[in-house]
Amino acid sequence: MTSAFRAQLRALPDFPDTMPAFDPQTAPRDPEKLFRLWFAEALAAGVRQPHAFSLATADPQGRPSSRMLILKDLDGGGWQFATARTSRKGAELARNPQAAMNFYWPELGRQIRVAGRVALLSAEESAADWEARPGADGSANPSWQLYALAPTEIEFWQASLDRHHIRHRLAF
Repeated sequence: MTSAFRAQLRALPDFPDTMPAFDPQTAPRDPEKLFRLWFAEALAAGVRQPHAFSLATADPQGRPSSRMLILKDLDGGGWQFATARTSRKGAELARNPQAAMNFYWPELGRQIRVAGRVALLSAEESAADWEARPGADGSANPSWQLYALAPTEIEFWQASLDRHHIRHRLAF
């Protein structure tokens, strides 16, 4: 790394000047409720694509890969997302059904990390998700798969200007 580039990186701001307060002691105990609360606050703050997250998977040798996806739903069955079973992530999930999601909302200095086991949802649910996509034309896509990540760990992270960042980690 060149010293000029290093200096340029160091000069960039890390967090916004003001960020929401977060006290894990007064937060909803249900992580789904807390996520929905933070999601509503992200929408109110004008965060672009607050439903976008990075999904990390690994191949059978443990080599990681990640990409951006869109959260499809969140319910008692898990955090839902979709992809083609024939894609790299689909193949990785077929061989190693563990994954991690990371939502990042820089306008609020917040991120949410969700890790756990991924399960395939039904062919009917997958087909309905494919049909509900913007620009759907009625054609079927038999390789489209809806997945649900059942968390074994969730971490809500709130940045702080004094660098005493708040981590609220839940394990299941």
